Amino acid sequence: MKPGLTNVIGRCVCIAGSLWCTVGQAYVLVDEPDRTLSLDVSSTVGVFHSKKNYQQWGNREPGHSSWREGYIKYGLSGSLASDDLGSVFGTLSRTASATWGDGDAAGFTNGTERTDKWEEAFAGWRSADLFPALGKDGVEVSAGRQAILLGDGFLVAGDGISAGRGLADNRFNRGGGYYITPRRAFDQTFWLKLGGQQGLHGSLGWFKSDNPIQAKVEMAFSTLEYTADLGTVGMTYLHGLGVDQKFASGAQVDRDGMDVYSLRATGDAGVPGLFLSSEIAVQSTRRGNAKAGYVEAAWTFADLPGKQTLGYRFSQYGADWDALLYGFSRGYGTWFQGEVAANYAGPFGANTTIQQVYWRAQPSETLAVNILAYDFRNQRTRGAIDSSGRELDFILDWSVTPNVILSPMLGLYDPSKDADHGGVQLGDDKLNVYSAVLISTRF
Repeated sequence: MKPGLTNVIGRCVCIAGSLWCTVGQAYVLVDEPDRTLSLDVSSTVGVFHSKKNYQQWGNREPGHSSWREGYIKYGLSGSLASDDLGSVFGTLSRTASATWGDGDAAGFTNGTERTDKWEEAFAGWRSADLFPALGKDGVEVSAGRQAILLGDGFLVAGDGISAGRGLADNRFNRGGGYYITPRRAFDQTFWLKLGGQQGLHGSLGWFKSDNPIQAKVEMAFSTLEYTADLGTVGMTYLHGLGVDQKFASGAQVDRDGMDVYSLRATGDAGVPGLFLSSEIAVQSTRRGNAKAGYVEAAWTFADLPGKQTLGYRFSQYGADWDALLYGFSRGYGTWFQGEVAANYAGPFGANTTIQQVYWRAQPSETLAVNILAYDFRNQRTRGAIDSSGRELDFILDWSVTPNVILSPMLGLYDPSKDADHGGVQLGDDKLNVYSAVLISTRF
């Protein structure tokens, strides 16, 4: 892995919050009071073009890139319930993915990726009303191949980054589909949840990645939260149990033995239309401590048509912060801040201060509009890639029919420096025009 690229590996997408990423139609095979079985199929195809390329891996030249990505995920999910014993549930799925064309603008893929492999394979048990003090399904335990989301994904939101061929002698190949992120499940997990979703509740567990670009990291975690009408306050603890030294580079080595502590809060503070959210985290390793955090406020204008929301976020990631496994969770810009910056140009959630202003609206039940503006500034410039710049993104989510969702995107990215002067944009430091169209189809 190239120096300065350590936190590229923090890119993991949990895109479940967007309209276009996990749209799927479950075909119900069995639907009875005590048992269910469904055939689950979802797919996404995207067409991308970037006027500029970015030198993250030493495999890109000045010019533009045009490429396509796609995946189809298919499998079964079901449950068995008993009044006396609670319920058991499980999911088994595979994902076929591919990248065509030039490969993405940062060289994570080269357009030759074709892969079909197992994605999810997990089972679990819910307690129903067996423990009244803990509420309905107050105990839930699961294990196997599954994605794990902690909080809103600031630290952990699955194992999403999906690199392909053409970088690092193909050592990081996971099947491509870099932007659409077809795979998010950890290879091995154990997850115990206690207390349901209201009042005092928490979780503890463990996950192990089989993703080489994440150095196959293994971590234990625990969370404690309190949820009331005003919102949720919580804390998270993570402890690194190991990495595969064959793939570890830079800060990844420090994941073995790393301790991560975070405090977070989100809610409306009792004011309808208000949204407040914040998280502060500290990483402790043998080399020292690193900090990251954000504060965010948004207002939804109840008197205006279209459910319009205006928001602002200030986030800061220390120079030595390891971006870990953050991902997409509650909308565009969380936590991939900038369609170009977060995916191709950097800063990839490290050594940066980001100011974000966003406007969102839903003019109709079938159309959502997103406009997001960013300002990126390096925390440390000496000996580091300069990922400072500005970006403006326009994104639509349009339900064309009940079975098809169309998401066109336009990103305007203006870097402070080009690759010849400490940045990563090849050719010059002029404005990059990035465009994409994604289509999700229900089966």
